[in-house]
Amino acid sequence: MNSFEWTFELRFIVALALGFLIGLERESAGTDRKGRFFAGVRTFTLISLFGFGCGWLQHLNVSFALPAGLIVIGALVLTEYIGKLKDGRFGGTSEIATLLTFIIGALALLTDVWVSMALGIISTLLLSEKSEFEQFVDKLNKLEFLAVLKFLLITIIIFPALPNKDYTQFNLNPAHIWQIVIMVSTIGFVGYFLMKRLGDKLGLWLSGLLGGLVSSTAVCIAVGRIAEKDPAQGKNALQASILACSVMYLRILVIVWIVNNSIIYLLWWKLVFLSLIGFILAFTIKFKNPQPVEHSDSTIQNPFEIKPAIIFAALFVLLTIVTAWVKNFLGSIGLLFLSAIVGVTDIDPFILSLINGVAHIEPVIVSAIIIAMMSNTIIKVVYFTVQTKQQKKTAYIHYGIWALLHIPLVFL
Repeated sequence: MNSFEWTFELRFIVALALGFLIGLERESAGTDRKGRFFAGVRTFTLISLFGFGCGWLQHLNVSFALPAGLIVIGALVLTEYIGKLKDGRFGGTSEIATLLTFIIGALALLTDVWVSMALGIISTLLLSEKSEFEQFVDKLNKLEFLAVLKFLLITIIIFPALPNKDYTQFNLNPAHIWQIVIMVSTIGFVGYFLMKRLGDKLGLWLSGLLGGLVSSTAVCIAVGRIAEKDPAQGKNALQASILACSVMYLRILVIVWIVNNSIIYLLWWKLVFLSLIGFILAFTIKFKNPQPVEHSDSTIQNPFEIKPAIIFAALFVLLTIVTAWVKNFLGSIGLLFLSAIVGVTDIDPFILSLINGVAHIEPVIVSAIIIAMMSNTIIKVVYFTVQTKQQKKTAYIHYGIWALLHIPLVFL
């Protein structure tokens, strides 16, 4: 738009069109359900043109024109609003739209055209989608909303205040660490949101796929409980756990690519291969029709909470220090041993601590990542089978084959 010359004539047309658009929506929606309209197509169009005219006078150095016009429109809106209250009618949507239309008309002349266009189009969209927004609010989980709100507030407050420079010999950068926390939490939250909205409708297999974006370990525990309470769901639950673990490899691949893409050429085909093996193993299980998930909500928690984010950041810092210490004093063998131990916990902070800020990726780092994933895969079958005995043999066979296929990738 900046390369296009917006003449006064074209700006006038923009003000005319946007006022007409808002007025059309207001009149078609029936601002007053009793048949009375404070403003319709003609009135909103005239209000926008009035704003354009006041803006023109302002452009001609009549400094009081725009404030005076706004006062006049405000007085009309106030009069109408008081009348509505006397009639027992509530709501000020049309009144706010009237004031905004005046401003849109003025901005069409006084500033970049995209500003008035954006305000006009977004305002019309918000006005026209009233029923959809009401349905969304009715379905909104208040606890989830508050969790997101708290995390966003903490992010907005904390992130700009964090220093963007390295500290200590371990090159710990507070701003960069918090960026990683936000990235991992966001990926997890998207999976959590999709699982909550779709998982109950399409069964355990979809919950496994989407749960892998959040926490494959939590999925294994959750579906293990389902299999324990309902043995008929055992094979469905086992398939869901393997699917969640399969998605984990792809999720980590995306995270690694974002944090340090210099390692991708060494790692991507290994993670894709292991993920495909998981999908193949999952779909070799003969199972009944998948059933809705009914017991996983207590285990798979909203990952966008503040406490898990802080814990993740603390683990990331701790593992960064431990990894650097092990590499310096124990060498490659010590690092591989550490990766096998850390694999029994959350491997995301460990993997990120390996690749964060490293310009040259050594083959031992790739091997450590694969070993950590193998260890994590082994511990997940333990989590699953501890809770359900019926599928123990099948689970050990599938997970065992999967774990063994990690070994050759450690040396390649």
